[in-house]
Amino acid sequence: MLDTLVIRDFKSILNLNISLGKVNIFIGANGSGKSNILEALGILSAAASGRVDDPTLNRKGVRPGIPRLYKSAFNERISPHIYFEAKSTNLKYSVTLNNPLEKPKPAWLFKTEELYNGSERLISRSPLNAKNDTQGYAALKIVESNPSEPISLFFDILRDYSIFCPTTLTLRGLVNDGQTREPVGISGGKLTEGLQNLISLAKSDENLSEAVEEVKELIDWANSFDIVPASTTLLSGSLPRPKNVIRFHDRYMRKGKNTLTAYDASEGALYILFTAILALSPNSPQCFAIDNFDQALNPRLVMKLTSTLCNWILNMKYDRQILMTAHNPAVLDGLPLKDDRIRLFSVDRNSHGATELRRIEITEELEAQAKEKQWPLSRLWIMGYLGGVPNV
Repeated sequence: MLDTLVIRDFKSILNLNISLGKVNIFIGANGSGKSNILEALGILSAAASGRVDDPTLNRKGVRPGIPRLYKSAFNERISPHIYFEAKSTNLKYSVTLNNPLEKPKPAWLFKTEELYNGSERLISRSPLNAKNDTQGYAALKIVESNPSEPISLFFDILRDYSIFCPTTLTLRGLVNDGQTREPVGISGGKLTEGLQNLISLAKSDENLSEAVEEVKELIDWANSFDIVPASTTLLSGSLPRPKNVIRFHDRYMRKGKNTLTAYDASEGALYILFTAILALSPNSPQCFAIDNFDQALNPRLVMKLTSTLCNWILNMKYDRQILMTAHNPAVLDGLPLKDDRIRLFSVDRNSHGATELRRIEITEELEAQAKEKQWPLSRLWIMGYLGGVPNV
């Protein structure tokens, strides 16, 4: 698990040092810099993979941009480079990247790169000893390590990281996913295959089977869902013809007339399945992000999904760490914040425009405030007591 993320001079972020938990939720106004935090880790992931360019960043789910947009620029000050650092127990990997503003190159240049185990420096590079400054040095050296060594496992976490942001058309299978991953694509592609694999694994795993039943409870309008050949369902002639489709059984409709596929079912059900597959599948990244986690979901449903997701992440046998952005206040009411592994962060921009971060903890003062006003945490956020709201 990643313990700490440090970001300097990246977009709206001048200097942030974030202490991470297993479940990390970032709330804030539009444009406050929430997604920038997710993308900073995406760029560090690309660096750990050995190259920082548009194809690599696209694969990580990072929005492509020119160097002028990536480097912080406040009061006409543009930083010459951007800096990222991640820590996990005793291991620390940091990188400084540069790309000329006037004549940007296809790949970012590695200015410095360091890997520490405690106080021992394992890897170090500087502009003086770099022969190929577009190639990450740590990525080359890690191949010499045993795959089971902590240093290799640390880099696996970094390299496998991606930012997922599902879209309805991709989840329905109407639009191809440009970035396919395991178990699902960045935008929600391969949803049918991911669910089919999860259902298959659940047959021999009691805990996973219970989790799948919890997913069914979240989709309250359906009795069940399964995977069937597309040839056995009624589909419009204008729709793609995949091998298999997700089938839902509507509990309120007459038998024989009560089946729906992902093409016509509630989009909320598809977002629930997407989140469940990422959280529960053994081949999901150990650390990943979901941007706009709460989109397309009813407030009461997203509160329950948040609570269920936290339970999965904390208790399933597959080690997981997740970073999420959210706008729906109901998300806050589903968070077991008294568990230190669940962390809520309020993201704002200060008077100079720089992104600032504050962890929101359930203190006696906050509990007393909520009790006095008889408000849940979501209401405190809406009314501006937690920060992370627009100045409107």
